[in-house]
Amino acid sequence: MNLRNIKKSTVHNIIFFVFIGLLLFSPIGTFVKVQLNRLIAFSPKTIAVTDQKKLSSYEWQLMDASGKTVSLKDYKGKIIFINFWATWCPPCIAEMPSMQKLYDDYQNKIVFLFVTNDDFTKTNAFLTKQNLNLPIYKAAGNPPLELESSTIPATYVIDAHGNIVLAKIGTADWNSDSFRKELDVYIGE
Repeated sequence: MNLRNIKKSTVHNIIFFVFIGLLLFSPIGTFVKVQLNRLIAFSPKTIAVTDQKKLSSYEWQLMDASGKTVSLKDYKGKIIFINFWATWCPPCIAEMPSMQKLYDDYQNKIVFLFVTNDDFTKTNAFLTKQNLNLPIYKAAGNPPLELESSTIPATYVIDAHGNIVLAKIGTADWNSDSFRKELDVYIGE
C-alpha cells in the first residue's frame, strides 16, 4: 500500500465521521431526523377490543404553565388523548404538526394532555417557534402503570369507559383520515 492510498482512505474516513457527527449532534442533524420521522410516520391503529386494558387509576396530577393543577380524575368519562414528549426529541417534534391539526379540530370533543419533563420556559419558546398552541403539562406524580413508558414519544387514547384503546410508541400521523374515523367512533359512543 502506498502513502497516497492511505491518505485518500484517511480523508474519506474523516469526511464520513464528520458527516455522521453533523447528523447526530447538530441542528442540521435534528432537522434531517425530524424530516425522516415525518416521512415514515403512519396512521396509528387502535387496539383490538379483546386486547385493551382498563386504566387502573385516575389518580394522577398534572400542572400547567400557570401553576394550575388538574387531575386525570377530572376527565373520567371523557375521551383522553395523552402524549409524552420533549423539545429535544426529533420523533416528538416530527409528529407535533399533525397533533396540532388534530387538536384544532377535536379540542372540544376530546381532552388533550401533552406531558413533558422540560421546563415550561423551554416548552413555551418551542411552541412559539413551531407555531403550536397545545395544552402542555408537567406530571406532578407518576402516571398510572398502564401509561408508563421509558420511550418518547408515547401516546395513549383512553375511551369514555376507561379502556386504553390506543398505545403508540414512536412517531405517528395523528391527522390521518383513518385515525380521525376511529376517534369519531369513540366520540359517537
